[in-house]
Amino acid sequence: MNDRDAALKALEWYTDNGITEALESEPQDKTNKLPGSFEDLKGAAPDTTIRNTKTQSEAMPKKQPAKTESALISSKDARAEAENIVKDISTLEDLRQAIADFEGLSVKKTALNMVFCDGNPKARVMVVGEAPGADEDKQGKPFVGASGQLLDKILGSIGLSRDAEAPENALYISNILNWRPPGNRTPTPAEMSIALPFIEKHIALVSPDILVLVGNTPMKSLLNTKQGIVKMRGNWHDYQPVSDIGAKSDKPVFALPTFHPAYLLRNPKQKKTVWADMLMLHKKRIELGIDKA
Repeated sequence: MNDRDAALKALEWYTDNGITEALESEPQDKTNKLPGSFEDLKGAAPDTTIRNTKTQSEAMPKKQPAKTESALISSKDARAEAENIVKDISTLEDLRQAIADFEGLSVKKTALNMVFCDGNPKARVMVVGEAPGADEDKQGKPFVGASGQLLDKILGSIGLSRDAEAPENALYISNILNWRPPGNRTPTPAEMSIALPFIEKHIALVSPDILVLVGNTPMKSLLNTKQGIVKMRGNWHDYQPVSDIGAKSDKPVFALPTFHPAYLLRNPKQKKTVWADMLMLHKKRIELGIDKA
């Protein structure tokens, strides 16, 4: 293997493991790269040359500040545009295309793929997470990494699967943010606000009976609360869209917050807490006639 092949293999390994930020191995003192030393500067004779600064400044071309998407459209305007877009959307395919075409989120430019959904759109239970990670970004599907595999096992324990054809046993899965933030960072409040009309329209089109909100961020956004998930989990909540997404259904949607599987991988002792949430979910499905006792 030559040096080029070795470098490509190393780069592939980094990207497979979600390492996409370039960092130097050791801290660098940038002041050492300045020409001369402070003592040299103190001993230097002052420059007494009189220059025609006006002529020089007029001769120099003025640099225009680079225009970025964030400069061209504010978060408030982007949110308003998102609401306006979703009002007349009536199909999931049209929503997918609208999200793909939307330019109000800068994370779109750094992501590999849009992550729209997975599972059965006729499912009675819909799972909503925060944002895609590295594995999801590569495959274009939500919850496919280690945390996604754990999520499948957890929901599979009560007879639910994203691969099921029968709506009563099926899952439909999406995220609030459809693009992976750089370096797997947490989405900003502005990004969550801009993306909210899209996920609320997404929920309206799928029209599930039950929402499972995985993690703190989707719970706060979709339940419009400042409470943390520790206080909110273990209870059922009524979901109502807060964005202006057009016609709204009167059908009640029951929301159940639970811990994110990535949190469980770091804190295995909390699995029993999530199991209690799954028992609540199973009981609610029986109450609604979705599943049998």
